[in-house]
Amino acid sequence: MKAFAPIAALTLFASPALAQQAPPPQLVVAISVDQFAADVLARYRGDFSAGFVRLLGGANFDGYQGHANTETCPGHSTILTGIRPARTGIVANDWYAATSPRPDKRVYCVEDETIPGSTYQDYKVSLKHLRVPTLGDRMKAANPASRVVSVAGKDRAAVLLGGKSADQTWWWWVPTSRFASYDGRPLPATLVRANAAIQAQLAKPQPPLEEPPLCAGMDRAVPVGSTTVGTFHFGRAIGDAKAFKISDELDGATLAIAAGLVQEMKLGRGPAPDLLAVGLSANDYIGHAYGNGGPEMCLHLLALDRSLGDFFAFLDQTGVDYEVMLTADHGSQDIPERGGPPPRERITSDVNSRKVGETVAAALGLPANPLHALDAYGDVWIDPSVTGAVRNEVIAATVAAYQALPQVATVLTHAQLLATPIPTSAPDKWTLAEKARASFDAERSGDLVVLLKQGVVPIAKPSETHVDAHGVPWDSDRRVPILFWRKGIAGFTDPRPVETVDIMPTLAATLHLPLPVKDYDGKCLNLGPSTTCPR
Repeated sequence: MKAFAPIAALTLFASPALAQQAPPPQLVVAISVDQFAADVLARYRGDFSAGFVRLLGGANFDGYQGHANTETCPGHSTILTGIRPARTGIVANDWYAATSPRPDKRVYCVEDETIPGSTYQDYKVSLKHLRVPTLGDRMKAANPASRVVSVAGKDRAAVLLGGKSADQTWWWWVPTSRFASYDGRPLPATLVRANAAIQAQLAKPQPPLEEPPLCAGMDRAVPVGSTTVGTFHFGRAIGDAKAFKISDELDGATLAIAAGLVQEMKLGRGPAPDLLAVGLSANDYIGHAYGNGGPEMCLHLLALDRSLGDFFAFLDQTGVDYEVMLTADHGSQDIPERGGPPPRERITSDVNSRKVGETVAAALGLPANPLHALDAYGDVWIDPSVTGAVRNEVIAATVAAYQALPQVATVLTHAQLLATPIPTSAPDKWTLAEKARASFDAERSGDLVVLLKQGVVPIAKPSETHVDAHGVPWDSDRRVPILFWRKGIAGFTDPRPVETVDIMPTLAATLHLPLPVKDYDGKCLNLGPSTTCPR
């Protein structure tokens, strides 16, 4: 691969006060690995040989997605905005919107439900619901010459990392088994080649991956509902796009497109620093399908390590001065059927808004279930037709009904959460109410928030592609890696708990990009001479 000639370091975002600071990188590469728990990284730390070795040799932080609603959309909304879901507006993957113009009131975090004909299943991707700017938006506002590119295995990852002013935004579109973008966006040459290559790849079978001793030692058939996990090695039949998605093939294609766009657009070689955001989504699909404690996750992470190593080697060849940040939108806990500490159990059918609502309706003599919920836990909405004193009775009865369930840790009301101050202490010290407050929005969140006890896995009936789930307010799902690397950085590990909202102001400081005071929730992390945090 032809290397690009290095160019002089850029200081187009610099102010006179920062004149002695190290020059900003020409390219920032922000990587999110979906469902990548900090303890999973720690488990394989000594087994990596390529990309993760480089990252672990840089600046390592004990990271947290501080909020309670540990899902893909809220997590990704924090990474490059520096703002918690309570202010980004992205409080969940989906929410119930009573005022939505369509009959289906379920709204997806990155859709525009006001478009005629739009449904939850057939939506138009949009950043309508994101209320705050991303790092890329800020860079382009400061200097329009900056280019912002985002590519991911999920639409919600690509658009929430890239922001509203991104030059290129691409994601794996399941209905067509191709990478796609917003309607009307022309395909650059990289995407034309990549989609053609993927179709050619799908036209051939994928043999199972060769299993190294580390992963082979984890092979153990584990019955989970109607399926079995613990022995799959990622073989794929011809044309099986679902298997392509739930494998390292998806991440490999994502990284190949990212590299192609770096080359095609000459990222890092323009008159201002550029941003490349990469969302690696296969880890989440694999975690849901197999859990994170078996050979499937082992094989995937070793393959991802190699893929990241190849990607960084490509970036090295460009001669561009680049900085990498890697984190995750959330973590997860392993399936309970595999056993081992800590103790885990599946959520029971009692934790169900339909059952709770029917109980409340019967107790209060109501004609119908007054509750709306999209999951067995989390946000619960009171039907807007229930008003006045009856509404207060419904809230009280619903709280009592949920609190009586042995798997429920607490139920917090809209009023309680509004009265809870936004937390300012270290994220490992937050109460359940503070965690919930960090992802509570008065307009979009539920009238009640139901939080499960520690060790409860929030999926009751496993299926072929979903044996595991996340979304709980405990450290299994909240703790994520936060890693920075740049050539010449002095490696260190900081054990103090920090948040993913600290990433954006840290990268902004590296870029010499001034930020308005109190315009974000995070704080700048000191990476050494390459970063001078504002005082």
